[in-house]
Amino acid sequence: MMKAEQLVFRLSQGREDNWVQSPLCFGRLRRPLAGEEVEMNFLEERIVREGAVKEGNVLKVDSFLNHQLDIDLLDEIGREFKRYFGKKKINKILTIEASGIAIACMAAYHFDVPVVFAKKSQSVNIDGEVFMAEVESFTHRTRNKVIVSRKFLGPKDRVLIVDDFLANGYALKGLIKIAEDAGASVEGIGIAIEKGFQAGGNVIRAMGYDLKSMAIVDGMDSRTGEIIFREQQ
Repeated sequence: MMKAEQLVFRLSQGREDNWVQSPLCFGRLRRPLAGEEVEMNFLEERIVREGAVKEGNVLKVDSFLNHQLDIDLLDEIGREFKRYFGKKKINKILTIEASGIAIACMAAYHFDVPVVFAKKSQSVNIDGEVFMAEVESFTHRTRNKVIVSRKFLGPKDRVLIVDDFLANGYALKGLIKIAEDAGASVEGIGIAIEKGFQAGGNVIRAMGYDLKSMAIVDGMDSRTGEIIFREQQ
C-alpha cells in the first residue's frame, strides 16, 4: 500500500488527458484511479511529463534542467527559494560547477546578490589563496577537489548554497566545508531535486541545516518508469 505522504506516478503516462489545470497550486492535479485529486508542484509536474528513469537510480531531466535549460522553470525555482529563505539576510549564493550554476544565477537574481561557484580545477583565472574541499560525483563516479578563491568568500558572507541534485550529499558537504573554512555562515540550502531514498538529505538535515528541496523523489523504477514523490507542505 502506498504511504499517505507519497505521490506515485508513471513517467510514461504523462498524457494531457491525465491532467486537469488547477488554480489551487502552481503545478497541476492528477486524478488517480480512486478519483482522489493529488497536488503536485510545477517541478514535480515537469519531471513526470519530461523526465526519464534510467538504471542505476538515474533520473534524466536534461531536456529542461541540466543540459537544455528552461529559463522560465529556473526562474520559478529561484522565486521559490526567495520565498522560502527571504527572511534571512543572504548576501551570496554558493554553488558548484557546472549544473548548479544556472539555478544559482536565477536564485541570485531574486535575492539581488552575487553568485560564487566552486571550480573543479585550478586555472590561471584563479590567483592567490583558495579554499578547497574534496567532493564525489554520484553521476560521474569521480572525485574532484573543488576550489573557491579567498577573495570571494569571507566571514561577512551569509550564504545560500544551491545545487540541482542532492543524492549522497558529498557535494553539499564540500561546499559547507568551504563556507566554514571561509568563516561564512550557511543560512540555508536550496535543491531542485532530492533523491530521498539516498542518505544525503537526512545527513544534511541531521547536521542542522535548513534544507529546502523543490522535489523529493522517494523511489524510482527504471523498468516501469514509476516515480514516487514525497508530499511536502
